[in-house]
Amino acid sequence: MAIAASSPKGSRGRGRPREFDVEDALDKAARVFREKGYHATSIVDLTEAMELASGSVYKAFRDKQAVFLATFEREGMKRGEALRRVLSAAKSGRDGIRGALMFYAESSYGLEGKRGCLVVGGAAELSILDPEVVQQVTASLHKAEALLVKLIRQGQADGSIRAPSTAKRQPA
Repeated sequence: MAIAASSPKGSRGRGRPREFDVEDALDKAARVFREKGYHATSIVDLTEAMELASGSVYKAFRDKQAVFLATFEREGMKRGEALRRVLSAAKSGRDGIRGALMFYAESSYGLEGKRGCLVVGGAAELSILDPEVVQQVTASLHKAEALLVKLIRQGQADGSIRAPSTAKRQPA
């Protein structure tokens, strides 16, 4: 989808906006951030990967951090959609947990795994230095945790996961 390069997040709004496919550009930026990490990625790396002039990147995003945050949001949306498709096929809470864990394991394997994960990379590289990234990473981790809790409760309700025993163990 080709849209104006200007976006609500970080747009400068000056001059005539150039049109390009923002989603495609962010997908290309994600590969660079995942492979190199935030700090090792330069604007030159991003403009080359996104196949854009630096002026177009700066018109669409105020700086490298804005490109990273937009990329992080896009990757989260794409992965969320893919995970929802996996979970829609689950017949029980237990199947849902198995599907979610397999989804994450398969995402960490092969070429995709070698490229790395924006959530883990963002947490490792930027969580101490950048409060906005901390907020995004924390929200992503809480979302994953809430999903697993929901699937466990679903499994307990449908009988595919045993509820924890409330009986106290007697000392041996």
